[in-house]
Parts: sequence; structure tokens; C-alpha cells
Amino acid sequence: MPGLVKEINADVAANSDHKMAAFTVVLTDDADKTEEQLKALAKDANIDKVPLTLVEGAAGPPAYKIAKDAEVTVLMWKGQKVKANFAFGKGKLDKEAIKKIVEDTSKILE
Repeated sequence: MPGLVKEINADVAANSDHKMAAFTVVLTDDADKTEEQLKALAKDANIDKVPLTLVEGAAGPPAYKIAKDAEVTVLMWKGQKVKANFAFGKGKLDKEAIKKIVEDTSKILE
């Protein structure tokens, strides 16, 4: 996830004229530990455009409809409509997947 967050942070900075915004939500059963990890990630990776948030409960809010076997889910929307939805199983979020996600940000900048 750190690589993805760094790429999205850079993309948000590069598209400030489009008022692009992003945030992360980490679903966790250990909020204290996850909070410390997010603080370290923000500091170490210089994440300054993407808020790093958490929700207690690994399943997430029911309305999110998170795939049960997804380790990482990425949603992009414009207005109230989802324009891209990615779900990655454990260990599947690699450099190629991150590249595809970043390329698809064009769908929300149109």
C-alpha cells in the first residue's frame, strides 16, 4: 500500500488545477497499531495531500461492499458516481497494478 499512496499523493499534487482529491481508509481490527503505522507512513513517505484514515472493523461499513478476500480495494468517483473499482487479493497490489490505478485517474479528471 505505501507505493500506491505515494503515487496517488503525487497525482493529487500534479492535478490540483482539477481539484483532484483522494483519501485512504484502512479497515482494521487493531486501531491503535494501525494508527501508528499510518502516522509512520505519512512521515516516512512525505504524504501530505492524501489523508490517511482508518475504520475499526476489518469488514468495513456494509455500504462499502468490500470484497471479503480483497486486501486492497481502490474506488474512484466523480460526483456521486463510481468511475473505477479495483480489488486486489493478498500480495496482488504490485507495480503494474499501481500503474494501472494511476492511469485510470484520468477517468475522474474528465
